[in-house]
Amino acid sequence: MEKIQVEICLGTTCFVMGSSHLQELIEIIPKRYNDKVEVSGKPCLGLCSQDCEYSQAPYVKVNDDVVSQATVEKVLKVIEGKIRNNEK
Repeated sequence: MEKIQVEICLGTTCFVMGSSHLQELIEIIPKRYNDKVEVSGKPCLGLCSQDCEYSQAPYVKVNDDVVSQATVEKVLKVIEGKIRNNEK
């Protein structure tokens, strides 16, 4: 199984809106997912400039799915859903 890629936007808007707290995901993700998930920070995902297609910063991409108004809880829920789908 290919690892799930979690990209945290660390651009100025996202950082100010809370992505600085999302970096905790690296330590919070359950150890049983360590071989299934890779978390990284990106300088900017460029999502806030896309004419309101996405609702509000901070943004996180989980593979190709965008999580807007991202919180640790929301992102973990998306990750767990992807892991469940991959295990079917």
